[in-house]
Amino acid sequence: MEFSIKAAAPEKLKTDCVAVAVFASAKLSPAALALDRASKGRISGILKRGDFDAKPGSTLMLYDLAGVMSKRVLLVGFGAQNETAAKELRDGVRGAVRAMADVGISEAAFYVADIAVKDREAKWVTMQAAMTSLENSYRFDRLMSKSRGQRKNLKRIVFGLLRESKVLGAALERGIAIGEGVNFARDLGNLPPNICTPAYLAEQARVLGKAHKLKVTVLERKDMEKLGMGSLLSVSDGSRQPPKLITIEYYGGPKKQKPVVLVGKGVTFDTGGISLKPAAEMDEMKYDMSGAGSVLGTLSAVAAMKLPLNVIGVIPATENMPGGNATRPGDIVTSMSGQTIEILNTDAEGRLILCDALTYSERFEPAAVIDIATLTGACVIALGHVASGLFANDDQLANEVIAAGQTSWDRVWHMPAWEDYQEQLKSNFADMANIGGRPGGSITAACFLARFARKFKWAHLDIAGTAWKSGREKGSTGRPVPLLTQFLMTRAGW
Repeated sequence: MEFSIKAAAPEKLKTDCVAVAVFASAKLSPAALALDRASKGRISGILKRGDFDAKPGSTLMLYDLAGVMSKRVLLVGFGAQNETAAKELRDGVRGAVRAMADVGISEAAFYVADIAVKDREAKWVTMQAAMTSLENSYRFDRLMSKSRGQRKNLKRIVFGLLRESKVLGAALERGIAIGEGVNFARDLGNLPPNICTPAYLAEQARVLGKAHKLKVTVLERKDMEKLGMGSLLSVSDGSRQPPKLITIEYYGGPKKQKPVVLVGKGVTFDTGGISLKPAAEMDEMKYDMSGAGSVLGTLSAVAAMKLPLNVIGVIPATENMPGGNATRPGDIVTSMSGQTIEILNTDAEGRLILCDALTYSERFEPAAVIDIATLTGACVIALGHVASGLFANDDQLANEVIAAGQTSWDRVWHMPAWEDYQEQLKSNFADMANIGGRPGGSITAACFLARFARKFKWAHLDIAGTAWKSGREKGSTGRPVPLLTQFLMTRAGW
């Protein structure tokens, strides 16, 4: 999708559709008022009849308004005036994009910057509008037969302004970069596991590196064996797909600046291994690489924006399959850190690959490390599908992540990772077990990882409930790319 910004009177724009904001009680935004005047009260007359309640995301398409050059005018509801917040803005933009797509509009103008959003500037509104437009125009249909027909997509959006502004151009570019990073992560997640293998993730990292001149390194099994990554390799033992440890290095800040390291879980398909999962919905375990996808999507956005910060992505990638060589419950493995792990459940594999990746991250002398993983079903039970779970060993870092989540509207909830929970990970035969029982399952998983993050400031995002949707809207969400990108932007002073 193409975006641009243009200062113009909405009634004089010649396009397929002009979208303007309407609020409850028939209140009109400045752009809607301009159209109403041009059409001699046509819009206000329609609203007085009570045919449009302006609930957030609701729309009403009008045709051939006298005095208006656009073929169509789309009224978009944003709720009560002066009470529009992040959710209402996103609902409104989502509704507008879907309404225009439904009638096959390819080019439109959207007057969104004049919408007053609580505690937000016009720059934030423009950035969110671009991101939400990209999110809701996304289609994953590359593997469908051409015989099924192609839906006409919205191709161009002009964000209309009533007056010139020199500051919104940069906000638009940032929104585009983040939105495209989100959709990159969604593409990776939505691909079937017979295509999106560990090798495919490595190749996509190389493509990203080539496009933005980033340093990409891919370690093979023999390299990981030399490093002593017995925990990561134990997960890959049952699969014919070779594991990969992928690093992508972006240096936009000063040479001496310590980098932020993002570690993304990349289990491209998770059967549970010998501790086999039930068949129902196992197809969704292709999304178990969503942490890896979010790291690639975030680095794509960071590189596109040329963010003045040093960022490194580390992706342990493997399948978790049953087989004659697969790890068994009761096996004990030695991690890269030298700590031994009794594997009581092979379906608790994410922490086994992340722990070695965390140890590997020490070599970059990081300012902070954030790992991202579809780690536990317990987190879904705790938080549902709205917020991602946040755990950290540093309160300041946790607060930064929380603030970034509020700004990006990709929210998290701070969960405890107290030492008290470490008791549940005790083993009679090794330094620790890889599970701590059902109580506090997402917490004990985080506590397991905390044992490998003692040398740096660390945060863990459990995205098991937010990385994808099931049912009729089944598909990857691309979260938490907006959160991670906003976190990095704030760190860079943007």
